[in-house]
Amino acid sequence: MTGAARTLDDARAWARTGTGLVLDAVAALDEDAFSAPSVLPDWTRKHLAAHVAANADALGNLVHWAATGEETPMYASAGERAAGIAKGPARSGGELRSWLADSARELEAGLDRLTGTQWGRRVVTAQGRTVPATELPWMRAREVCVHAVDLGTGSVTFGDLPTGFLTALVAEITAKRGLTELPDGELPEVAAWLAGRPHTLDGAPELGPWL
Repeated sequence: MTGAARTLDDARAWARTGTGLVLDAVAALDEDAFSAPSVLPDWTRKHLAAHVAANADALGNLVHWAATGEETPMYASAGERAAGIAKGPARSGGELRSWLADSARELEAGLDRLTGTQWGRRVVTAQGRTVPATELPWMRAREVCVHAVDLGTGSVTFGDLPTGFLTALVAEITAKRGLTELPDGELPEVAAWLAGRPHTLDGAPELGPWL
């Protein structure tokens, strides 16, 4: 599968899978475990959980844009994204679990309601890219699948992510990084390396963080 071969149905299925992995990973965390460091520098699991939940809310704004034609940015200001992440440590594990589940459910319901015409409506991402609404499930799939690993609970690795998702992710990051060659290795490890996450590839040059 290439990046071009990725379908809307694929992306929606991967987003649902990734959401389930995130919710399962945090289901049994007590307050100490939730407050422990994630794989991402300077972020606890609470920071990361807040980011994933706030991302669903932000993508919901773009779903509203696609559904109504009313311009609704992902974030009202440059500081809103950071403010959402900063809410994490102040919330209990139970509050974060509820926010993760509720925001994911609302996003899924909003996507379910989009019509064919609305799926084709163009919206603007937080990075300033203009994309059709059909890209939104893929944006969500990347967030939940990769960050399920980043929680660092040990219950999810890149090897647990769908093969089709990993193939599409590798194609996208390879193109965005402008790479012409990839190191030899298993697909999950190559994906982890490309995403700037811990991996087991021998001799692969260090890459900066992605996502």
